[in-house]
Amino acid sequence: MATAGGLHRLDRWLYRGGRPHRTARVLNRLGALQYAAGLGPRNWVALEVRGRRTGRLIRFPVVVAEHDGERYLVSMLGRRANWVRNVRAADGRAVLRHGHREEVRLEEVDPGDRAPVLRTYLQRAPGARAHVPVDRHAPLEEFARIADRYPVFRITTLG
Repeated sequence: MATAGGLHRLDRWLYRGGRPHRTARVLNRLGALQYAAGLGPRNWVALEVRGRRTGRLIRFPVVVAEHDGERYLVSMLGRRANWVRNVRAADGRAVLRHGHREEVRLEEVDPGDRAPVLRTYLQRAPGARAHVPVDRHAPLEEFARIADRYPVFRITTLG
């Protein structure tokens, strides 16, 4: 059986340099197909957004964090993640899929308001724990210290 430390090392290896490598890209494609089909927990969704350079539709697996009645997406790889750049270029317009299609607007949350969402996210997204340098049980002050490095987007349904 794999240990948590071993899984964290694997997760860091898949995204070494802060970007997904070949194996991670293949796994992300498979995960996005699975999540879009509605397989897995309801907070596992596929994010669809137009590429800022190609204009092609890009689908990526993400975990939705629910906090205080709101839904959020968090970038486990920080502000340089490709999907974050694409969402910003698309003025926050995107689609979430989990058995159905949901048009959404993703509104970036101010860093001063991110700490509780980041903690909730780490509790829901085990794969992200290797990328965020704070324990999921840490006090909010520790999350506040790193909040400016991890974009958080509030999800609003359109239509």
